[in-house]
Amino acid sequence: MSGGRRRKLLLSKIYSFACCKASFEGDHHYSQIGGKGYSRVVFCNEPYTFVEDGVKNFADNSVRSTKYTLATFFPKSLFEQFRRVANFYFLVTGILAFTKLAPYTAVTAILPLIIVIGATMVKEGIEDWHRKKQDIEVNNRRVKVHKADDTFEYTAWKNLRVGNIVKVEKDEFFPADLLLLSSSYEDGVCYVETMNLDGETNLKLKQGLEVTSSLQEDLNFLKFKATVKCEDPNANLYSFVGSMEFEEKNYALSHQQLLLRDSKLRNTDYIFGAVIFTGHDTKVIQNSTDPPSKRSRIEKKMDRVIYFLFCILFLMAFVGSIFFGIITKDDFQNGLMKRWYLRPDGSTIFFDPNRPAAAALFHCLTALMLYGFFIPISLYVSIEIVKVLQSIFINQDIHMYYKEADKPARARTSNLNEELGQVDTLLSDKTGTLTCNSMEFIKCSIAGLAYGHGATEVEKAMDRRKASPSIYEHDIESEADNIRGLLDKRVLIKGFNFADERITNGNWVNEPHADVIQKFFRLLAVCHTAIPEVDEGTGNVSYEAESPDEAAFVIAARELGFEFYKRGQTSLSTYELDPVSHKKVERKYKLLNVLEFNSSRKRMSVIVEDEEGKILLFCKGADSTMFERLAKNRREFEEKTMEHVHEYADAGLRTLILAYRELDAEEYKEFDSKFSRAKNVVSADQDIMIEEVSDKIEKNLILLGATAVEDKLQDGVPECIDKLAQAGIKIWVLTGDKMETAINIGFACSLLRQGMKQIVIHLDSPEIQALEKDGDKMAIAKASMQSVHLQISEGAAQLTAYRGSSHQAFALIIDGKSLVYALEDNMKNLFLELAIRCASVICCRSSPKQKALVARLVKSGAGKTTLAIGDGANDVGMLQEADIGVGISGVEGMQAVMSSDIAIAQFRYLERLLLVHGHWCYRRISSMICYFFYKNITFGFTLFLYEVYASFSGQPAYNDWFLSLYNVFFSSLPVIALGVFDQDVSARYCLKFPLLHQEGVQNVLFSWHRILSWMLNGFISAIIIFFFCTKAMELQAFDVEGRTAGKDILGATMYTCVVWVVNLQVALAISYFTMIQHFFIWGSILFWYLFLLVYGAMPPHFSTNAYKVFVEALAPSPSYWIVTFFVVISTLIPYFSYAAIQMRFFPMYHEIVQWIRYEGKIKDPEFCAMVRLKSLQPTTVGSTARLAAKSHHARDKC
Repeated sequence: MSGGRRRKLLLSKIYSFACCKASFEGDHHYSQIGGKGYSRVVFCNEPYTFVEDGVKNFADNSVRSTKYTLATFFPKSLFEQFRRVANFYFLVTGILAFTKLAPYTAVTAILPLIIVIGATMVKEGIEDWHRKKQDIEVNNRRVKVHKADDTFEYTAWKNLRVGNIVKVEKDEFFPADLLLLSSSYEDGVCYVETMNLDGETNLKLKQGLEVTSSLQEDLNFLKFKATVKCEDPNANLYSFVGSMEFEEKNYALSHQQLLLRDSKLRNTDYIFGAVIFTGHDTKVIQNSTDPPSKRSRIEKKMDRVIYFLFCILFLMAFVGSIFFGIITKDDFQNGLMKRWYLRPDGSTIFFDPNRPAAAALFHCLTALMLYGFFIPISLYVSIEIVKVLQSIFINQDIHMYYKEADKPARARTSNLNEELGQVDTLLSDKTGTLTCNSMEFIKCSIAGLAYGHGATEVEKAMDRRKASPSIYEHDIESEADNIRGLLDKRVLIKGFNFADERITNGNWVNEPHADVIQKFFRLLAVCHTAIPEVDEGTGNVSYEAESPDEAAFVIAARELGFEFYKRGQTSLSTYELDPVSHKKVERKYKLLNVLEFNSSRKRMSVIVEDEEGKILLFCKGADSTMFERLAKNRREFEEKTMEHVHEYADAGLRTLILAYRELDAEEYKEFDSKFSRAKNVVSADQDIMIEEVSDKIEKNLILLGATAVEDKLQDGVPECIDKLAQAGIKIWVLTGDKMETAINIGFACSLLRQGMKQIVIHLDSPEIQALEKDGDKMAIAKASMQSVHLQISEGAAQLTAYRGSSHQAFALIIDGKSLVYALEDNMKNLFLELAIRCASVICCRSSPKQKALVARLVKSGAGKTTLAIGDGANDVGMLQEADIGVGISGVEGMQAVMSSDIAIAQFRYLERLLLVHGHWCYRRISSMICYFFYKNITFGFTLFLYEVYASFSGQPAYNDWFLSLYNVFFSSLPVIALGVFDQDVSARYCLKFPLLHQEGVQNVLFSWHRILSWMLNGFISAIIIFFFCTKAMELQAFDVEGRTAGKDILGATMYTCVVWVVNLQVALAISYFTMIQHFFIWGSILFWYLFLLVYGAMPPHFSTNAYKVFVEALAPSPSYWIVTFFVVISTLIPYFSYAAIQMRFFPMYHEIVQWIRYEGKIKDPEFCAMVRLKSLQPTTVGSTARLAAKSHHARDKC
């Protein structure tokens, strides 16, 4: 046999339901083809042939992921920008600026809007162009397609049509959804990597129809014709219903024959396939929905603040217009003009005393334009810039870089940076999130005897929480010392951590139930879907398995003398230790069927025929489904096995029950016939029919034992949970594991502790179980609802009874069946109220949908920021429902990451993400927005005061270009630097004093009190600047020549003071200076003077009243510099005084930490401990709280 042929047999993997090669003629009685949802007809190798009733407009194979096209970019992008009320307001005022109502020139009103809108559109355009380039690259990938002259030539993906025959070669992506016809393997199988679809890294096996598997050469397709009738395009990745008519026979098709676009061909030289779905009809594109739109709470509140400012603006304009109308009405009496400078005698409307109502109305429009500087036009674009830069810092944080996997943190969206600092509740998956999802075979129970001496992390944690070391712990430790010596002598094997001299080294043959042990490990070696790969150099066998559990089982079997090493088309081979000769012998099993695992079956089986002709069914599954399938007279080990399973669950181990039965030929023949028929049904009910047939054969099983694998906690999980708990974050665990396992993992990571009262809600009462045996679903539902309601009420009563106890903490533990009823509309609020009052919540046996519903309930019911973290496809709904979804790029693939807002590699990085970056981003964005409102009110209110001073004449205090460039150049860059670089405390102090996080949870830095305080500061600053400047200049000479200050000098002086004040104000607000901040603050002030020089040097028709005002009037005058100095100092004194008094007498928590650092008390352990202990409440979880609880308990005893 050639080397190539040996490779084919070596890599040929089991394919699902192997006995049925999908080569039987379809059963038309059950066919749904031609009905609703099943109308697609594809003529293979005839891409331009269509159904008789007209042309079928199938989608082409080009894809577009861009938000805009060249034609829609401007209208669509402009629409997006002007949906923001502030931008729309400035658009309206910009249009009105072309009328005589405008207090400034049109160009100065339009230019800032163009800059802000243009910057945002450029950002949008750049992002969309990157998407466009990706689309171009994908659409122009090359693939071989069959041509009329019987050759395969390369063409671009976008040119493919439905019905084309393509040839895809090894390590290439599939260009469309293809029907697998044949491959380089004679049995028509191929191996597919689906990471781009579902994030899973393990290889999947696909198999073509037996009737087309012989088409292995290019020339075979010269006369190939077939007609495929199948389902219409849909988003279901795991099903495909159809039939193929070939050589006047019909053949059923399933998902085993469908190769999905963006999957990659692996371990197979080439495949031939027919194009079934193209472009946007493909399943991967059908699944690509836009992620849910998430906005932070600060951004939503910012919108309300802007609406509030609009109300102030309209009120000022309205009141001013009323006064203006009254004054205008009395302006011209008895031939005398009170405001002669407005020339009311020559006015037609604006200042016409005969039409005061119209004058007031037009003044109102003028005032709305003039006071528009209350609204920060550059706020939105500045925040977007800051958030993008913050995201870059998160991505580049070396402390969140996982070196082993080369995975840094990645902020997939920048919209939610500040939300990280406001997280109140954390919803966490367990497997792969708190644990490694890297399974190790550590213990087993065979024939009622427990094997394996290893101590799990949970067992060690259980012993630590006991008052004194137990005898059991002593036994474990002494045993572990012996085992450790054995482990040190051999190379550590991933997935295998089993040590028991009764089993290892072939000693199992001397055990009393050696025959059961032999069957037990034989089952582990045979009952799986792993792919063996033999290293030709060393001869070592490694395995590609669909789950870490399965890999651990096959490795354990190999290490204990039952090595699975080869899989053929319909067979698999093992080396087994013969109990008689004590030598390894080769055994070959004919593979008849594989009954796959799924979440509803909770088990998998294989049916094989051994060398003696015996037909055996090997089955492994969850205890909840396996014990009920045991034969009544073959349960001799059941009681002991159940006892061991409970012990293993208590130790935090994942367990499976192993059983088998021997089938007689007639029974198998009947099953095989029904199974083949169900497999070939062309119907959406195919899976249900297969499950029904499988269910009937998986009965009367003989119990062998149970396996126990350990999923270790990730490094740093207990420490991370401890810090998050000290920060006041409530932690919920939502897992699919059994209650016992989840509880003990809770103890291991300090979510639970000794002395914490557990409120357990379940439906395992005898009454419910009796009803379940009767099968009355209505009665079961009613009784279950009443039971859950009663348990929730009793739990609430317990909490109320202990309300006076200062140190009593509660934990809520609920199983999946109870959760179904707890989430009902009439009960979910009671459940949430109970859960919120508990220190920790653990939801066991939770389905993916329940995880999402819990996230939705907590988010909407508690009204606080919720973060969900998970690593698997079953966590996607939870991540999308929560305010923030964090995906862990772990063993289960990338689907959670692809649906998340932020991706990290390890749970422990959550500590730094929330307590450091979350706190910084929250404080920066809050301070930034408050400062924006401050600087705009300071500037805008001086305009209002001057207009009052000028008798509401609509005359601005400043030059048009001064008005235009204030928000764009003279005040925006320092606040952007504040938003990017400022730190109230360092990262080390954020982690040392985690209660800092509560400033974000309680939103103290962006409360209405703080926002209104900053606004008041702005009003005070404007009043001081205006009155000090006007009073200092109005009565005396401005320069040595005796000239008085006019509007141009007063306006330029006030503007100078505003620029100085707002930039020095941001300097006072900054806690952490960098050179960049210094550059922006002093640079903005310097740029104002440079602008005044350059602009003043321009011709008078352009510079108007600013013509040489600085060179000829301001700079030579000492009054200008003296007024600027004293006004700036006077304006900053109120804020400085308030900040100093608050810092000294009413410090916030971050200011206390700043004092600790300033006074050097950081080295005083007692003082630091006193400050940190403020974070420990009776309901706090974590190791620190556990020690504090022990201390309180000891004091209470004394």
